[in-house]
Amino acid sequence: MQNQVSDQNSNQQPDNSWIAELLRTVVLSILLALGIRTFVAEARWIPSGSMEPTLHGTTNQWEADKIIVDKLKYKFSDPQRGDIIVFSPTAELQKEDYQDAFIKRVIGLPGEKVELREGNVFINGKQLPETNYLSKDKERTSIEVCTSGKNPPFLYQATTIPKGQYLVLGDNRTQSYDGRCWGLVPRENIIGRAVVRFWPLNKVGGLDTKSPLYP
Repeated sequence: MQNQVSDQNSNQQPDNSWIAELLRTVVLSILLALGIRTFVAEARWIPSGSMEPTLHGTTNQWEADKIIVDKLKYKFSDPQRGDIIVFSPTAELQKEDYQDAFIKRVIGLPGEKVELREGNVFINGKQLPETNYLSKDKERTSIEVCTSGKNPPFLYQATTIPKGQYLVLGDNRTQSYDGRCWGLVPRENIIGRAVVRFWPLNKVGGLDTKSPLYP
């Protein structure tokens, strides 16, 4: 009896079903993660100081703020003034060999007339209140920062924004290379809206873009 059992065991093939199941699980997890990143949301870190003081940026990603970008919202609604968006380089930026995504704040919407006067942004002739996200020391919003790109800079004069285009500016107005200089962002270039900061841990939370913005 003992020999029979021993013979049966020696003739059995190893049960590798758990390996196949593990591989299926790993592959499914990877595909799911890629699907979420492609269609729903993705994590990004802030590589520059153009959005200070709202978001801290540095070339050292371990010291930079890290955010979650919602890639689904704009499939069902339009970008709103105040939204912090991530977008791929526009045609104008690609001419300057920019390849990485940008992050800026939506300031001007399609159909609006935007101009700069005495260091302030005016929308349809009314000054835009921006004290809730600009630094306490009110920074001038001018084209003086535009040392490259279009010549003259895009906002050297009042401009009406065409359909499907958006004007975006950085919160750090004296250090941001943005729409003042190179122009507008087409809707199709927008990757998504920054909604949550998950690093550093002492600053974890939603990014509130609601503000008393005109109109």
